[in-house]
Amino acid sequence: MPILNWLGRDDALKTATNTSYRLLEEVPELGYGDNSTENMIIQGDNLEALKALLPFYAGQIKCIYIDPPYNTGSAFEHYDDNLEHSQWLSLMYPRLELLREFLSEDGCIYISIDDDEGHYLKVICDEVFGRKNFVANIIWQKIHSLKNDAKYLSVNHDHIIVFAKNLDCVSFNLLTRTEAMNSRYKNPDNDPRGAWQSGDLVANEERKNGYFEITGPTGKVFNVPQGKHWVYTKENLLEMIADNRIWFGKDGNSFPRKKRFLSEVQEGRKGDTIWLSNEVGHNQEAKREVKIFNTDDIFETPKPERLIERVLRLSTNPNDLVLDSFLGSGTTAAVAHKMGRRYIGIEMGNHAITHCVPRLKAVIDGEQGGISKSVNWQGGGGFRFFKLGDEVFDADGCINKNISFENLSAHIWFTETKTPFNKPAEKSAYLGTCDNVSYALLYNGILRDKRVDGGNVLTNKTLNVILDDMKHIPYEKLVIYGESSRISSARLKTLHIEFKQTPYDIKAR
Repeated sequence: MPILNWLGRDDALKTATNTSYRLLEEVPELGYGDNSTENMIIQGDNLEALKALLPFYAGQIKCIYIDPPYNTGSAFEHYDDNLEHSQWLSLMYPRLELLREFLSEDGCIYISIDDDEGHYLKVICDEVFGRKNFVANIIWQKIHSLKNDAKYLSVNHDHIIVFAKNLDCVSFNLLTRTEAMNSRYKNPDNDPRGAWQSGDLVANEERKNGYFEITGPTGKVFNVPQGKHWVYTKENLLEMIADNRIWFGKDGNSFPRKKRFLSEVQEGRKGDTIWLSNEVGHNQEAKREVKIFNTDDIFETPKPERLIERVLRLSTNPNDLVLDSFLGSGTTAAVAHKMGRRYIGIEMGNHAITHCVPRLKAVIDGEQGGISKSVNWQGGGGFRFFKLGDEVFDADGCINKNISFENLSAHIWFTETKTPFNKPAEKSAYLGTCDNVSYALLYNGILRDKRVDGGNVLTNKTLNVILDDMKHIPYEKLVIYGESSRISSARLKTLHIEFKQTPYDIKAR
């Protein structure tokens, strides 16, 4: 497959791997509402925040929406949107690599972009997600009126590029039918089955047994034009005529057409790739929505709530997990909250506090802007606020003294299994089993005793505790992390145990 090359590409391909794992530190005073919620707002560099979240949420996100800087050469107050082209590609590539790891097998990512970098973005997404997992390029009408002051052409649209983690596993929800769509159905003959719309009975090209005569209610004979054919067999057409499913016009002499009843049409409609502003909103609508929460400091390019609602309607169901790592003014989180989806939002700048927090507080208090009325939003729920903390390892390669057993467990589990860590209900050195390999960690006095015989060193005593915790769990191999081992290599081999020493055998990146 062809790949895109740019200055700095080799370094960009290593960036995600070389980014250190960091701790996440909760800031309770910036959270709001139900403090037991999984909803998270994280302030910090999104590459480091994604790396910190990966051990917990890899493979669990149903839908990712991101609205990264467009690299337009404009000077936005909240973003450096004047990056050189190669720098922009180097910024995006490692983030896309990590975002792919978060998607569930049936998950999708939606990326807003314009023409400046959109086509380059498509090429690097082909590489990261796989060309076969490309879903569509959606055109969003972001401006609802012509810009007569445009230098060349009035650019009224943005792109939303959509990729799946595994297209074979993805299905998209149907959208609600519009009143305009339903209004096309009439009932001129008072059919007791209700309103209907006529459809063509003829298809192009000739087909054997598809060229025959049928007789209308007035005795008039009809046949298809030369070179075309009926789409039904003669027997089927006669049955449909008998069932009053063929319309010959009010006088009975018009060329026949099929009656398609509204009552028999599926309840929803397929999503398409042209999203008009009257259906999903536009830039000015988005600015009005944001202005409610901060009248003095407005984002230049926020997205309307109706646009994000369309994304989440297509690709999520209630309680699914949504991620936005370029959260901006908080639209994705606000819409996800109102629609009953769980969410994680990451924002680097101080507007994580000045914009996102006030907006979500208002949502929880029941604000009625944006999509609130259409989804019957009444308020409730909550979110928790986090900042990026220290790195897992210090400059000397030692485990950071501030790291908890739970965080180190999640880190080890993910680096070993590449799956998210499900924290055991009770504290135990035993972490879990994956693909018939079990894992345990002796760290930070997990056995409530930091002495050699009872704490972080593998001895007969600590081994017995671990084995007792997993006595009903079959395994082919047991991997134990600890400061050191006092058990001989021969015995460990007999017990199918592999010992790994902390911190030296813990992968730092």
